[in-house]
Amino acid sequence: MTWLAIPQDSLYGVHALPYGVFTADDRPGSRRIGVRIGDRVLDAGAAARAVGAPSVLLDADSLNPLMAAGHRTWREVRGALTAWLTDEAHRPAVAPCLLPLHAVDLHLPFEVADYVDFYASEHHATNLGRIFRPGQDALTANWKHLPIGYHGRAGTVVVSGTPIVRPHGQRKAPADPLPSFGPTRRLDIEAEIGFVVGTPSELGSRVPLSGFREHVFGVCLLNDWSARDIQAWEYVPLGPFLGKSFATSVSPWVVPLDALEQARVVPPHRDVDPLDYLDDREGEPWGLDIALEVALNGHVVSRPPFAAMYWTAAQQLAHLTANGASLRTGDLYASGTVSGPEPEGRGALIELTWNGEHPVKLADGTTRTFLENGDEVTITATAPGPDGTRIGFGEVTGRILP
Repeated sequence: MTWLAIPQDSLYGVHALPYGVFTADDRPGSRRIGVRIGDRVLDAGAAARAVGAPSVLLDADSLNPLMAAGHRTWREVRGALTAWLTDEAHRPAVAPCLLPLHAVDLHLPFEVADYVDFYASEHHATNLGRIFRPGQDALTANWKHLPIGYHGRAGTVVVSGTPIVRPHGQRKAPADPLPSFGPTRRLDIEAEIGFVVGTPSELGSRVPLSGFREHVFGVCLLNDWSARDIQAWEYVPLGPFLGKSFATSVSPWVVPLDALEQARVVPPHRDVDPLDYLDDREGEPWGLDIALEVALNGHVVSRPPFAAMYWTAAQQLAHLTANGASLRTGDLYASGTVSGPEPEGRGALIELTWNGEHPVKLADGTTRTFLENGDEVTITATAPGPDGTRIGFGEVTGRILP
């Protein structure tokens, strides 16, 4: 329990405590680490000084120094924050360090080093295979043997609320004799979960499945915007490029991995035995029961279930480093589109509308196959917490500009 007056069913109680970076009117040019508690933000550095435990990690202007400090420090800092917000003796010192959520501006919470996007939902991959390769095997021959991924562009990862300018590129419909250049006509979303690396690894070493907890600091929401017509023309043979690299949006809050213990579940049954370095059947299960919700112009169009993902984030990290590629503090890797077995659980418009054949109807009576200028997409999520509580991840939002 906390000494703050917040509802018991709050998604942001002391069981959550996600980290972010904010500015406020009292120091408008100074970015500070904040911790969300209810509808307030704790100035973490100020709180540490107020209780007589100043911290250079919490006084930083991004999460990177804290993330680089390692798992033991993450737990110690989280324990201290919990104590400050639950022990009545700390109330006089800590209470002045709380700001209303509406009074702060939130920023990209960490400096992104590298960005990798995976393709880990069997339901999503199967749906796209059926759309683009009718009459053939929906999944490629390698799909159940390794987590497929591609390297994105770290410099275009943006925080929630950043407008998304409709990208230009080459497009060629099947009936077109030649490609043309112009704005995408098939702008899409991909509802995903992002994993933020804290502890780096050495070049030439590999991170085993058991190293996931030691290297991954936390979890955020992610929308990997996709220009499907640009992507379809360019992706053979090397995969996504301009159809993806124009923008990837992330939520301003990073939920610590340690907050998700009650969300851990066994991943779905796999009908192909994984190779040893990906075999998690005898180790810790790292499936996560996260319930996502996708809203288009305020109208909920999808509720993707993350528990249905075939490949876990621990397997993705093991594969990402299997060739000796090193991790850096601030590396971000994403799950790939989260889609479930039912139509209402599909995490991209290309699936929801079946490549435009079945438009989605919105509350105002309009329909969408892909995104139009002015549309706003918001992704939210919750996960189980202790004692029947639930944990919130904030939101990731973007509005399309021409």
